[in-house]
Amino acid sequence: MKKNVFLPYVLGVLLSSVALFSCNDSNEPEPAPGRILPIVDVPNDAAASSVAKQVYPALQTLSSSFSFLIESASEGTISFEGAENAAGPQVSRLDIAPNNWYAIKVFNRLYRSIGEGNRAIASIEASGAVSAGAKATAIGQVKLNRALAYLYLVQLYGEAPLILDRETDLVGAARASINDIYTQIVIDLTDAEAVLPEYDAQKYNPTKNAANALLARAYLAWASNPLSQSEIEAIKNSTADPAYSVDPAKLAKAVEYADKVIESGKYRLLPIEDQTNRPYAYKNYALYGREYENNDEVIYSIFHLGDGIDEQGNHQAHCGFTFDFNIEEDTHIGIADIDLVNRWDSLDLRREISYATRLTDPDEAKTYEYLPPVTLPRFGKSVDHSYPNSERIAPTKNEVDRIEFRYADVLLIKAEALFEQGKAAEALPLVNQIRERAYGNSDHNFSTLTREDLRTEIEHEFVYDQRRWLDLVRWKTLIQTVKSVENFEHFDSSYAKAGDTGRDGATVNAFFAKIYTHLHAKYDNIKGKFYRFPIPTGESEEDLNISQNPGY
Repeated sequence: MKKNVFLPYVLGVLLSSVALFSCNDSNEPEPAPGRILPIVDVPNDAAASSVAKQVYPALQTLSSSFSFLIESASEGTISFEGAENAAGPQVSRLDIAPNNWYAIKVFNRLYRSIGEGNRAIASIEASGAVSAGAKATAIGQVKLNRALAYLYLVQLYGEAPLILDRETDLVGAARASINDIYTQIVIDLTDAEAVLPEYDAQKYNPTKNAANALLARAYLAWASNPLSQSEIEAIKNSTADPAYSVDPAKLAKAVEYADKVIESGKYRLLPIEDQTNRPYAYKNYALYGREYENNDEVIYSIFHLGDGIDEQGNHQAHCGFTFDFNIEEDTHIGIADIDLVNRWDSLDLRREISYATRLTDPDEAKTYEYLPPVTLPRFGKSVDHSYPNSERIAPTKNEVDRIEFRYADVLLIKAEALFEQGKAAEALPLVNQIRERAYGNSDHNFSTLTREDLRTEIEHEFVYDQRRWLDLVRWKTLIQTVKSVENFEHFDSSYAKAGDTGRDGATVNAFFAKIYTHLHAKYDNIKGKFYRFPIPTGESEEDLNISQNPGY
Protein backbone atom coordinates (compact mmCIF):
# COMPACT_ATOMS: atom_id res chain seq x y z
CA MET A 1 0.00 0.00 0.00
CA LYS A 2 1.23 3.46 -0.84
CA LYS A 3 2.52 5.44 2.12
CA ASN A 4 2.32 9.22 2.38
CA VAL A 5 6.03 9.46 3.06
CA PHE A 6 6.74 12.01 0.38
CA LEU A 7 4.11 14.58 1.26
CA PRO A 8 6.57 17.32 2.37
CA TYR A 9 7.29 18.17 -1.24
CA VAL A 10 3.64 18.62 -2.20
CA LEU A 11 3.58 22.40 -1.91
CA GLY A 12 1.46 23.34 -4.91
CA VAL A 13 -2.21 24.23 -5.09
CA LEU A 14 -4.44 21.15 -5.10
CA LEU A 15 -6.19 20.50 -8.38
CA SER A 16 -9.94 20.46 -8.81
CA SER A 17 -11.85 17.29 -9.57
CA VAL A 18 -11.75 18.03 -13.29
CA ALA A 19 -8.41 16.21 -13.32
CA LEU A 20 -10.24 12.97 -12.66
CA PHE A 21 -11.85 13.10 -16.05
CA SER A 22 -9.23 14.49 -18.38
CA CYS A 23 -5.73 13.57 -19.41
CA ASN A 24 -5.41 17.27 -20.22
CA ASP A 25 -4.98 17.65 -16.47
CA SER A 26 -4.59 21.19 -15.12
CA ASN A 27 -6.21 23.68 -17.48
CA GLU A 28 -5.69 26.63 -15.17
CA PRO A 29 -2.87 28.88 -16.40
CA GLU A 30 0.07 29.27 -14.07
CA PRO A 31 2.18 32.40 -13.53
CA ALA A 32 4.94 32.95 -16.06
CA PRO A 33 7.59 30.24 -15.43
CA GLY A 34 10.51 32.59 -15.81
CA ARG A 35 9.53 34.78 -12.88
CA ILE A 36 12.32 35.79 -10.52
CA LEU A 37 11.93 33.78 -7.34
CA PRO A 38 12.92 35.09 -3.90
CA ILE A 39 15.19 33.12 -1.60
CA VAL A 40 13.35 31.24 1.14
CA ASP A 41 14.46 30.60 4.70
CA VAL A 42 16.12 27.22 5.28
CA PRO A 43 16.46 26.90 9.08
CA ASN A 44 17.64 23.27 9.39
CA ASP A 45 18.55 20.07 7.55
CA ALA A 46 14.93 18.90 7.25
CA ALA A 47 13.95 22.20 5.67
CA ALA A 48 16.79 21.84 3.13
CA SER A 49 15.33 18.51 2.05
CA SER A 50 11.84 19.99 1.76
CA VAL A 51 13.03 22.99 -0.24
CA ALA A 52 14.90 20.69 -2.62
CA LYS A 53 11.68 18.78 -3.25
CA GLN A 54 9.91 21.87 -4.56
CA VAL A 55 11.16 20.83 -8.02
CA TYR A 56 8.66 17.96 -8.05
CA PRO A 57 5.16 19.48 -8.31
CA ALA A 58 5.80 20.80 -11.82
CA LEU A 59 7.33 17.46 -12.86
CA GLN A 60 4.31 15.62 -11.43
CA THR A 61 2.01 17.49 -13.80
CA LEU A 62 3.92 16.06 -16.77
CA SER A 63 3.71 12.38 -15.89
CA SER A 64 0.95 11.75 -18.41
CA SER A 65 1.51 14.78 -20.66
CA PHE A 66 4.78 13.35 -21.97
CA SER A 67 2.70 10.61 -23.63
CA PHE A 68 0.89 13.12 -25.81
CA LEU A 69 4.10 14.47 -27.32
CA ILE A 70 6.51 11.55 -27.19
CA GLU A 71 4.03 8.81 -28.12
CA SER A 72 1.27 10.54 -30.13
CA ALA A 73 3.76 12.14 -32.54
CA SER A 74 4.94 8.68 -33.60
CA GLU A 75 3.42 6.09 -35.91
CA GLY A 76 2.12 3.82 -33.18
CA THR A 77 -0.18 5.98 -31.08
CA ILE A 78 -3.38 7.93 -31.66
CA SER A 79 -5.17 10.36 -29.36
CA PHE A 80 -8.95 10.76 -29.35
CA GLU A 81 -9.02 13.05 -26.31
CA GLY A 82 -11.77 15.49 -27.18
CA ALA A 83 -12.72 16.98 -30.54
CA GLU A 84 -10.41 16.70 -33.52
CA ASN A 85 -9.16 20.25 -32.93
CA ALA A 86 -8.28 19.53 -29.29
CA ALA A 87 -4.65 19.38 -28.18
CA GLY A 88 -4.23 15.59 -28.07
CA PRO A 89 -5.72 14.86 -31.51
CA GLN A 90 -3.72 17.77 -32.95
CA VAL A 91 -0.47 16.09 -31.91
CA SER A 92 -1.75 12.72 -33.11
CA ARG A 93 -2.49 14.23 -36.53
CA LEU A 94 0.82 16.14 -36.57
CA ASP A 95 -1.10 19.39 -36.70
CA ILE A 96 0.91 21.12 -33.98
CA ALA A 97 1.18 24.88 -33.42
CA PRO A 98 2.86 26.99 -30.71
CA ASN A 99 -0.48 27.25 -28.89
CA ASN A 100 -0.91 23.47 -28.56
CA TRP A 101 -1.57 22.83 -24.89
CA TYR A 102 0.77 19.88 -24.57
CA ALA A 103 3.68 21.72 -26.18
CA ILE A 104 2.91 24.69 -23.90
CA LYS A 105 2.53 22.63 -20.76
CA VAL A 106 5.65 20.49 -21.13
CA PHE A 107 7.90 23.43 -22.00
CA ASN A 108 6.59 25.76 -19.28
CA ARG A 109 6.36 23.20 -16.50
CA LEU A 110 9.90 21.97 -17.15
CA TYR A 111 11.10 25.55 -16.75
CA ARG A 112 8.96 25.93 -13.65
CA SER A 113 10.73 22.93 -12.12
CA ILE A 114 14.10 24.40 -13.16
CA GLY A 115 13.16 27.74 -11.62
CA GLU A 116 12.20 26.12 -8.33
CA GLY A 117 15.44 24.18 -8.41
CA ASN A 118 17.51 27.31 -8.98
CA ARG A 119 15.76 28.99 -6.06
CA ALA A 120 16.34 25.91 -3.88
CA ILE A 121 20.06 25.88 -4.64
CA ALA A 122 20.42 29.59 -3.86
CA SER A 123 18.38 29.28 -0.66
CA ILE A 124 20.23 26.23 0.63
CA GLU A 125 23.62 27.69 -0.21
CA ALA A 126 22.72 30.92 1.62
CA SER A 127 21.68 29.15 4.80
CA GLY A 128 24.12 29.03 7.68
CA ALA A 129 21.93 26.62 9.63
CA VAL A 130 22.19 23.56 7.38
CA SER A 131 24.92 20.99 7.89
CA ALA A 132 27.45 20.49 5.10
CA GLY A 133 26.28 16.94 4.41
CA ALA A 134 22.59 17.85 4.22
CA LYS A 135 23.40 20.86 2.06
CA ALA A 136 25.39 18.75 -0.43
CA THR A 137 22.71 16.05 -0.62
CA ALA A 138 19.84 18.49 -1.11
CA ILE A 139 21.68 20.39 -3.84
CA GLY A 140 22.61 17.10 -5.50
CA GLN A 141 18.93 16.13 -5.60
CA VAL A 142 18.05 19.43 -7.23
CA LYS A 143 20.81 19.14 -9.80
CA LEU A 144 19.72 15.65 -10.82
CA ASN A 145 16.20 16.89 -11.49
CA ARG A 146 17.41 20.05 -13.21
CA ALA A 147 19.47 17.87 -15.54
CA LEU A 148 16.44 15.66 -16.17
CA ALA A 149 14.36 18.71 -17.12
CA TYR A 150 17.03 20.02 -19.49
CA LEU A 151 17.42 16.58 -21.05
CA TYR A 152 13.73 16.62 -22.00
CA LEU A 153 13.91 20.24 -23.16
CA VAL A 154 16.91 19.77 -25.45
CA GLN A 155 15.46 16.63 -27.03
CA LEU A 156 11.93 17.99 -27.51
CA TYR A 157 12.68 21.61 -28.43
CA GLY A 158 16.36 21.73 -29.45
CA GLU A 159 18.33 24.83 -28.48
CA ALA A 160 16.70 26.27 -25.36
CA PRO A 161 17.38 28.95 -22.74
CA LEU A 162 19.92 27.68 -20.22
CA ILE A 163 18.87 29.25 -16.93
CA LEU A 164 21.00 28.37 -13.92
CA ASP A 165 20.09 31.05 -11.40
CA ARG A 166 16.91 32.31 -9.79
CA GLU A 167 17.22 35.84 -11.17
CA THR A 168 17.11 35.16 -14.92
CA ASP A 169 13.70 35.51 -16.55
CA LEU A 170 12.68 32.95 -19.16
CA VAL A 171 10.79 35.57 -21.14
CA GLY A 172 13.11 36.94 -23.81
CA ALA A 173 15.94 34.59 -22.88
CA ALA A 174 18.46 33.61 -25.54
CA ARG A 175 18.64 29.99 -26.61
CA ALA A 176 21.82 28.09 -25.71
CA SER A 177 23.45 25.69 -28.13
CA ILE A 178 22.66 21.99 -27.95
CA ASN A 179 26.25 21.22 -26.92
CA ASP A 180 26.11 23.79 -24.12
CA ILE A 181 22.91 22.27 -22.77
CA TYR A 182 24.28 18.73 -22.84
CA THR A 183 27.48 19.94 -21.22
CA GLN A 184 25.46 21.43 -18.35
CA ILE A 185 23.41 18.24 -18.04
CA VAL A 186 26.63 16.28 -17.60
CA ILE A 187 27.96 18.81 -15.06
CA ASP A 188 24.77 18.63 -12.99
CA LEU A 189 24.57 14.85 -13.06
CA THR A 190 28.26 14.44 -12.27
CA ASP A 191 27.88 16.82 -9.32
CA ALA A 192 24.82 14.88 -8.15
CA GLU A 193 26.50 11.50 -8.55
CA ALA A 194 29.35 12.62 -6.30
CA VAL A 195 27.15 13.42 -3.29
CA LEU A 196 24.01 11.28 -3.48
CA PRO A 197 23.64 7.89 -1.78
CA GLU A 198 24.24 4.91 -4.04
CA TYR A 199 20.77 3.44 -3.56
CA ASP A 200 17.41 4.14 -1.93
CA ALA A 201 14.59 1.64 -1.54
CA GLN A 202 12.16 4.49 -2.25
CA LYS A 203 12.78 4.87 -5.96
CA TYR A 204 11.50 8.44 -6.11
CA ASN A 205 14.52 9.59 -4.10
CA PRO A 206 17.46 10.68 -6.29
CA THR A 207 20.51 8.43 -6.00
CA LYS A 208 23.98 7.92 -7.43
CA ASN A 209 22.61 5.09 -9.59
CA ALA A 210 19.84 7.33 -10.93
CA ALA A 211 22.44 9.98 -11.83
CA ASN A 212 24.59 7.39 -13.62
CA ALA A 213 21.57 6.00 -15.48
CA LEU A 214 20.63 9.50 -16.64
CA LEU A 215 24.22 10.17 -17.68
CA ALA A 216 24.08 7.04 -19.84
CA ARG A 217 20.82 8.23 -21.40
CA ALA A 218 22.16 11.75 -21.98
CA TYR A 219 25.38 10.57 -23.61
CA LEU A 220 23.49 8.18 -25.90
CA ALA A 221 21.20 11.00 -27.08
CA TRP A 222 24.12 13.44 -27.44
CA ALA A 223 26.14 10.83 -29.35
CA SER A 224 23.55 10.79 -32.14
CA ASN A 225 24.66 14.30 -33.20
CA PRO A 226 21.31 16.06 -32.57
CA LEU A 227 20.20 18.36 -35.37
CA SER A 228 20.99 22.04 -34.93
CA GLN A 229 18.62 24.91 -35.70
CA SER A 230 20.22 25.43 -39.12
CA GLU A 231 20.01 21.73 -39.93
CA ILE A 232 16.33 21.68 -39.02
CA GLU A 233 15.82 24.76 -41.21
CA ALA A 234 17.32 22.88 -44.16
CA ILE A 235 14.93 19.91 -43.80
CA LYS A 236 11.82 21.57 -42.34
CA ASN A 237 9.71 20.80 -45.42
CA SER A 238 11.50 17.62 -46.43
CA THR A 239 9.89 14.20 -46.42
CA ALA A 240 13.25 12.44 -46.21
CA ASP A 241 15.11 11.75 -42.99
CA PRO A 242 18.52 13.33 -42.45
CA ALA A 243 21.68 11.21 -42.42
CA TYR A 244 22.42 9.19 -39.29
CA SER A 245 25.82 9.54 -37.64
CA VAL A 246 27.27 8.96 -34.19
CA ASP A 247 30.05 10.24 -31.96
CA PRO A 248 32.05 7.19 -30.75
CA ALA A 249 33.55 9.04 -27.76
CA LYS A 250 30.10 9.88 -26.40
CA LEU A 251 28.90 6.34 -27.03
CA ALA A 252 31.82 5.11 -24.92
CA LYS A 253 30.69 7.42 -22.10
CA ALA A 254 27.17 5.98 -22.33
CA VAL A 255 28.64 2.51 -21.86
CA GLU A 256 30.80 3.72 -18.96
CA TYR A 257 27.85 5.08 -17.00
CA ALA A 258 25.55 2.17 -17.84
CA ASP A 259 28.24 -0.15 -16.47
CA LYS A 260 28.26 1.72 -13.17
CA VAL A 261 24.57 0.97 -12.70
CA ILE A 262 24.92 -2.65 -13.81
CA GLU A 263 27.95 -3.23 -11.58
CA SER A 264 26.13 -1.84 -8.54
CA GLY A 265 24.15 -5.09 -8.43
CA LYS A 266 21.11 -3.27 -7.06
CA TYR A 267 18.69 -3.94 -9.93
CA ARG A 268 17.36 -6.82 -11.99
CA LEU A 269 14.89 -7.62 -14.74
CA LEU A 270 11.64 -8.83 -13.23
CA PRO A 271 10.31 -12.09 -14.67
CA ILE A 272 7.05 -12.12 -16.61
CA GLU A 273 4.44 -14.53 -15.36
CA ASP A 274 3.70 -17.31 -17.83
CA GLN A 275 0.26 -16.48 -19.22
CA THR A 276 -0.21 -19.58 -21.36
CA ASN A 277 -2.84 -21.13 -19.12
CA ARG A 278 -4.62 -17.88 -18.21
CA PRO A 279 -5.19 -16.04 -21.49
CA TYR A 280 -8.09 -13.94 -20.21
CA ALA A 281 -6.79 -12.93 -16.80
CA TYR A 282 -3.19 -12.07 -17.47
CA LYS A 283 -1.15 -10.31 -14.84
CA ASN A 284 1.79 -8.20 -15.93
CA TYR A 285 5.20 -8.61 -14.41
CA ALA A 286 5.33 -6.81 -11.08
CA LEU A 287 6.34 -3.49 -12.59
CA TYR A 288 3.33 -1.41 -13.67
CA GLY A 289 0.79 -0.76 -10.93
CA ARG A 290 0.35 0.86 -7.54
CA GLU A 291 1.34 -2.20 -5.53
CA TYR A 292 4.41 -2.81 -7.68
CA GLU A 293 6.14 0.50 -7.00
CA ASN A 294 9.72 0.54 -5.69
CA ASN A 295 10.37 -2.85 -7.26
CA ASP A 296 13.80 -4.22 -8.14
CA GLU A 297 13.73 -3.01 -11.75
CA VAL A 298 12.90 0.65 -11.13
CA ILE A 299 15.87 2.99 -10.79
CA TYR A 300 14.09 6.35 -10.61
CA SER A 301 10.43 7.36 -10.52
CA ILE A 302 8.20 10.39 -10.04
CA PHE A 303 6.05 10.02 -6.94
CA HIS A 304 2.25 10.25 -7.04
CA LEU A 305 -0.50 10.04 -4.43
CA GLY A 306 -3.31 10.79 -6.85
CA ASP A 307 -5.62 13.55 -8.00
CA GLY A 308 -6.37 16.19 -5.40
CA ILE A 309 -3.53 14.97 -3.17
CA ASP A 310 -0.29 15.59 -5.03
CA GLU A 311 0.15 18.47 -7.46
CA GLN A 312 -1.43 16.34 -10.10
CA GLY A 313 -2.07 12.64 -10.33
CA ASN A 314 -0.39 10.47 -12.93
CA HIS A 315 -2.99 10.10 -15.68
CA GLN A 316 -1.07 7.48 -17.66
CA ALA A 317 -3.59 4.84 -16.60
CA HIS A 318 -6.55 7.15 -17.14
CA CYS A 319 -5.35 8.19 -20.60
CA GLY A 320 -4.79 4.63 -21.77
CA PHE A 321 -7.79 2.98 -20.07
CA THR A 322 -10.10 5.97 -19.81
CA PHE A 323 -13.49 4.27 -19.77
CA ASP A 324 -12.33 0.94 -18.34
CA PHE A 325 -14.40 -1.92 -19.80
CA ASN A 326 -16.58 0.18 -22.10
CA ILE A 327 -15.08 -1.14 -25.31
CA GLU A 328 -17.08 1.13 -27.60
CA GLU A 329 -15.92 4.39 -25.99
CA ASP A 330 -12.81 6.00 -27.48
CA THR A 331 -9.94 5.93 -25.01
CA HIS A 332 -7.96 9.19 -24.72
CA ILE A 333 -4.79 7.64 -26.06
CA GLY A 334 -4.43 4.29 -27.74
CA ILE A 335 -2.67 2.19 -30.34
CA ALA A 336 -2.80 3.23 -33.98
CA ASP A 337 -3.57 -0.07 -35.71
CA ILE A 338 -4.10 -3.78 -35.19
CA ASP A 339 -0.98 -4.48 -37.26
CA LEU A 340 1.09 -3.32 -34.27
CA VAL A 341 -0.16 -6.45 -32.50
CA ASN A 342 -0.21 -8.83 -35.43
CA ARG A 343 3.45 -8.38 -36.33
CA TRP A 344 4.66 -9.56 -32.91
CA ASP A 345 5.77 -13.09 -32.21
CA SER A 346 2.84 -14.63 -30.33
CA LEU A 347 5.24 -16.36 -27.92
CA ASP A 348 6.65 -13.02 -26.72
CA LEU A 349 4.96 -12.49 -23.35
CA ARG A 350 5.36 -8.73 -23.69
CA ARG A 351 2.81 -8.61 -26.48
CA GLU A 352 -0.27 -8.85 -24.27
CA ILE A 353 1.35 -6.62 -21.66
CA SER A 354 1.96 -3.99 -24.31
CA TYR A 355 -1.31 -4.43 -26.21
CA ALA A 356 -4.14 -5.89 -24.14
CA THR A 357 -6.52 -7.67 -26.51
CA ARG A 358 -8.62 -9.34 -23.78
CA LEU A 359 -9.42 -8.05 -20.32
CA THR A 360 -11.62 -9.46 -17.57
CA ASP A 361 -13.88 -7.13 -15.61
CA PRO A 362 -13.39 -8.13 -11.95
CA ASP A 363 -16.89 -6.91 -11.00
CA GLU A 364 -18.75 -8.87 -13.66
CA ALA A 365 -16.22 -11.71 -14.08
CA LYS A 366 -16.78 -11.09 -17.78
CA THR A 367 -14.08 -11.06 -20.42
CA TYR A 368 -14.08 -8.39 -23.13
CA GLU A 369 -12.19 -8.50 -26.40
CA TYR A 370 -10.59 -5.25 -27.57
CA LEU A 371 -10.34 -6.17 -31.22
CA PRO A 372 -11.60 -5.12 -34.63
CA PRO A 373 -14.20 -4.60 -35.96
CA VAL A 374 -15.35 -2.99 -32.68
CA THR A 375 -12.21 -1.35 -31.30
CA LEU A 376 -8.45 -1.75 -30.91
CA PRO A 377 -6.38 -3.22 -28.05
CA ARG A 378 -5.58 -0.99 -25.09
CA PHE A 379 -2.08 -0.19 -23.90
CA GLY A 380 -1.72 -3.00 -21.37
CA LYS A 381 0.73 -1.07 -19.21
CA SER A 382 -2.05 1.43 -18.50
CA VAL A 383 -4.22 -1.24 -16.90
CA ASP A 384 -3.39 -1.70 -13.23
CA HIS A 385 -3.82 -5.35 -12.16
CA SER A 386 -2.00 -4.98 -8.85
CA TYR A 387 -4.83 -4.89 -6.29
CA PRO A 388 -8.52 -5.90 -6.10
CA ASN A 389 -10.62 -4.08 -8.70
CA SER A 390 -7.66 -1.87 -9.54
CA GLU A 391 -8.59 -2.10 -13.21
CA ARG A 392 -11.63 0.10 -12.46
CA ILE A 393 -10.23 2.15 -9.60
CA ALA A 394 -6.84 3.16 -11.00
CA PRO A 395 -8.15 5.30 -13.91
CA THR A 396 -9.89 7.58 -11.38
CA LYS A 397 -7.25 7.58 -8.64
CA ASN A 398 -4.25 8.33 -10.89
CA GLU A 399 -1.87 7.46 -8.07
CA VAL A 400 0.69 5.19 -9.73
CA ASP A 401 4.26 6.50 -9.65
CA ARG A 402 5.65 7.29 -13.09
CA ILE A 403 8.69 5.18 -13.95
CA GLU A 404 11.39 7.49 -15.28
CA PHE A 405 14.15 4.90 -15.56
CA ARG A 406 14.31 1.14 -15.17
CA TYR A 407 16.98 -1.50 -15.49
CA ALA A 408 15.89 -2.57 -18.98
CA ASP A 409 16.74 0.98 -20.13
CA VAL A 410 20.29 0.61 -18.87
CA LEU A 411 20.85 -2.73 -20.62
CA LEU A 412 19.52 -1.47 -23.94
CA ILE A 413 21.34 1.87 -23.73
CA LYS A 414 24.58 -0.06 -23.28
CA ALA A 415 23.64 -2.45 -26.08
CA GLU A 416 22.88 0.36 -28.51
CA ALA A 417 26.04 2.27 -27.60
CA LEU A 418 28.17 -0.83 -28.10
CA PHE A 419 26.46 -1.77 -31.36
CA GLU A 420 26.96 1.69 -32.86
CA GLN A 421 30.66 1.46 -31.96
CA GLY A 422 30.87 -1.68 -34.08
CA LYS A 423 30.80 -4.01 -31.07
CA ALA A 424 27.74 -6.09 -31.95
CA ALA A 425 29.16 -9.21 -30.27
CA GLU A 426 29.37 -7.34 -26.95
CA ALA A 427 25.87 -5.93 -27.37
CA LEU A 428 24.35 -9.33 -28.16
CA PRO A 429 24.20 -10.83 -24.62
CA LEU A 430 22.59 -7.65 -23.28
CA VAL A 431 19.78 -7.87 -25.85
CA ASN A 432 19.41 -11.57 -25.14
CA GLN A 433 18.89 -10.82 -21.45
CA ILE A 434 15.85 -8.79 -22.48
CA ARG A 435 14.63 -11.52 -24.82
CA GLU A 436 15.03 -14.25 -22.21
CA ARG A 437 12.79 -12.25 -19.90
CA ALA A 438 10.33 -11.69 -22.76
CA TYR A 439 10.03 -15.36 -23.69
CA GLY A 440 10.72 -16.98 -20.34
CA ASN A 441 13.60 -19.01 -21.78
CA SER A 442 16.66 -18.74 -24.01
CA ASP A 443 15.13 -20.57 -26.98
CA HIS A 444 14.57 -17.30 -28.84
CA ASN A 445 17.94 -15.68 -28.23
CA PHE A 446 19.64 -14.04 -31.19
CA SER A 447 22.80 -15.70 -32.47
CA THR A 448 23.87 -12.49 -34.18
CA LEU A 449 22.61 -8.94 -33.82
CA THR A 450 21.57 -6.52 -36.53
CA ARG A 451 20.59 -2.88 -36.14
CA GLU A 452 17.02 -3.80 -37.08
CA ASP A 453 16.95 -6.52 -34.40
CA LEU A 454 18.20 -4.10 -31.79
CA ARG A 455 15.77 -1.33 -32.67
CA THR A 456 12.82 -3.71 -32.81
CA GLU A 457 13.75 -5.00 -29.37
CA ILE A 458 13.83 -1.43 -28.04
CA GLU A 459 10.44 -0.75 -29.65
CA HIS A 460 8.88 -3.86 -28.09
CA GLU A 461 10.36 -3.34 -24.65
CA PHE A 462 9.21 0.26 -24.29
CA VAL A 463 5.69 0.40 -25.72
CA TYR A 464 3.82 3.27 -23.98
CA ASP A 465 6.90 4.09 -21.89
CA GLN A 466 6.99 7.67 -23.24
CA ARG A 467 10.04 7.32 -25.48
CA ARG A 468 9.05 6.27 -29.02
CA TRP A 469 9.45 9.72 -30.66
CA LEU A 470 12.75 10.22 -28.81
CA ASP A 471 14.08 6.94 -30.21
CA LEU A 472 13.01 7.72 -33.78
CA VAL A 473 14.60 11.17 -33.60
CA ARG A 474 17.84 9.72 -32.22
CA TRP A 475 17.99 7.15 -35.03
CA LYS A 476 17.01 9.74 -37.69
CA THR A 477 14.15 7.49 -38.84
CA LEU A 478 11.17 9.61 -37.75
CA ILE A 479 9.82 10.42 -41.21
CA GLN A 480 10.18 6.98 -42.77
CA THR A 481 8.71 5.34 -39.67
CA VAL A 482 5.66 7.61 -39.57
CA LYS A 483 5.25 7.12 -43.32
CA SER A 484 5.07 3.38 -42.66
CA VAL A 485 1.47 3.82 -41.50
CA GLU A 486 0.57 3.42 -45.18
CA ASN A 487 1.12 -0.30 -44.62
CA PHE A 488 -1.32 -0.51 -41.70
CA GLU A 489 -4.59 -2.35 -42.18
CA HIS A 490 -6.79 0.64 -41.42
CA PHE A 491 -4.94 3.01 -43.74
CA ASP A 492 -6.82 1.28 -46.56
CA SER A 493 -9.43 3.49 -48.26
CA SER A 494 -12.19 0.99 -47.49
CA TYR A 495 -12.15 2.23 -43.87
CA ALA A 496 -12.60 5.91 -44.76
CA LYS A 497 -16.32 6.14 -44.12
CA ALA A 498 -18.46 4.77 -41.31
CA GLY A 499 -21.14 2.45 -42.64
CA ASP A 500 -19.07 1.19 -45.57
CA THR A 501 -17.65 -2.32 -45.70
CA GLY A 502 -13.97 -2.48 -44.77
CA ARG A 503 -11.34 -4.69 -46.35
CA ASP A 504 -11.84 -7.12 -43.46
CA GLY A 505 -15.47 -7.66 -44.54
CA ALA A 506 -16.98 -5.91 -41.50
CA THR A 507 -19.04 -2.72 -41.40
CA VAL A 508 -16.78 0.24 -40.62
CA ASN A 509 -17.78 2.00 -37.41
CA ALA A 510 -17.04 5.62 -36.45
CA PHE A 511 -13.98 4.57 -34.43
CA PHE A 512 -12.18 3.01 -37.39
CA ALA A 513 -13.19 5.87 -39.66
CA LYS A 514 -11.35 8.17 -37.22
CA ILE A 515 -8.38 5.80 -37.15
CA TYR A 516 -8.25 6.05 -40.94
CA THR A 517 -8.33 9.86 -40.76
CA HIS A 518 -5.51 10.03 -38.21
CA LEU A 519 -3.30 7.60 -40.08
CA HIS A 520 -3.68 9.61 -43.28
CA ALA A 521 -3.02 12.88 -41.41
CA LYS A 522 0.19 11.43 -39.98
CA TYR A 523 1.28 10.28 -43.42
CA ASP A 524 0.39 13.55 -45.14
CA ASN A 525 1.78 15.93 -42.50
CA ILE A 526 5.08 14.37 -41.46
CA LYS A 527 8.13 16.37 -42.50
CA GLY A 528 11.50 17.44 -41.19
CA LYS A 529 10.21 20.17 -38.88
CA PHE A 530 8.75 17.46 -36.63
CA TYR A 531 12.24 16.58 -35.46
CA ARG A 532 11.31 19.26 -32.92
CA PHE A 533 8.21 20.63 -31.30
CA PRO A 534 7.38 24.34 -31.57
CA ILE A 535 8.65 26.81 -29.00
CA PRO A 536 5.27 27.49 -27.40
CA THR A 537 3.60 30.45 -25.80
CA GLY A 538 3.28 30.84 -22.05
CA GLU A 539 0.45 29.10 -20.28
CA SER A 540 -1.87 32.08 -20.81
CA GLU A 541 -0.77 32.14 -24.47
CA GLU A 542 1.47 35.12 -23.82
CA ASP A 543 4.51 35.56 -26.06
CA LEU A 544 7.66 34.31 -24.34
CA ASN A 545 9.76 36.22 -26.89
CA ILE A 546 11.98 33.21 -27.63
CA SER A 547 12.99 32.54 -31.24
CA GLN A 548 10.84 29.89 -32.95
CA ASN A 549 11.84 26.52 -34.35
CA PRO A 550 11.87 26.21 -38.17
CA GLY A 551 8.56 25.49 -39.86
CA TYR A 552 6.34 26.76 -37.06
